[in-house]
Amino acid sequence: MEIFQDRDGEAVIVVPSGRLDSLSAPALKAALAAVDARRLVVDLGGVDYISSAGLGVLFALAKRMRETGGALAICALGDQVRRVFDLAGYIPHFTVAATRAEAVALVQA
Repeated sequence: MEIFQDRDGEAVIVVPSGRLDSLSAPALKAALAAVDARRLVVDLGGVDYISSAGLGVLFALAKRMRETGGALAICALGDQVRRVFDLAGYIPHFTVAATRAEAVALVQA
């Protein structure tokens, strides 16, 4: 897994790519913990597989952002990744956008 970071206005955008599973989840967790931003977008367009470990990292992030008054959006979920979010019942816990631009607009609103 590779993890890139970008910025758009006040929003920090974290872009993981590859498989988000028990082997790569700790790296994503560390990368997200290092981000000091109140407005955060996680672009999952490059993620082709997500396991419960990956979901756990994102769910913990969503909880942390809510507790600290931050704004979080996830975007560009591929069909397989979205299906996993749906099956786990996690979609209602996230602000989900189709595109990165839409997600950035949502967290900056």
